[in-house]
Amino acid sequence: MNDILEYKGYYGTVEFSDADNVFFGEVIGIRGLISFEGENLESLKEDFEGAIEEYLDTCKEEGRTPQKPHIGDLNVQVSPEIHKTLAVYSASHGKSLDSTVEEAIRYFLR
Repeated sequence: MNDILEYKGYYGTVEFSDADNVFFGEVIGIRGLISFEGENLESLKEDFEGAIEEYLDTCKEEGRTPQKPHIGDLNVQVSPEIHKTLAVYSASHGKSLDSTVEEAIRYFLR
């Protein structure tokens, strides 16, 4: 089972509550909470898509720009030792800290 839903560039989790016998999830990558649920995977997907449409409609009605998920701004806290090692490595290789971290993440995700 795919544990992530996608609709119009927005992503949502897929979880199951055995106690409530319901699938549920939330949109990831934006501030705020957009949640959805369903009795089966098909109804979960429908509610997810409906939640996204409602969010986009509400933004339009209120004259707000909808948040775009995963815009590339990632704040990560690491130990001072790792920070120092990354900074020294970056400087010694003529790279920015951001480009070194991105390169490391790309390597990890291969």
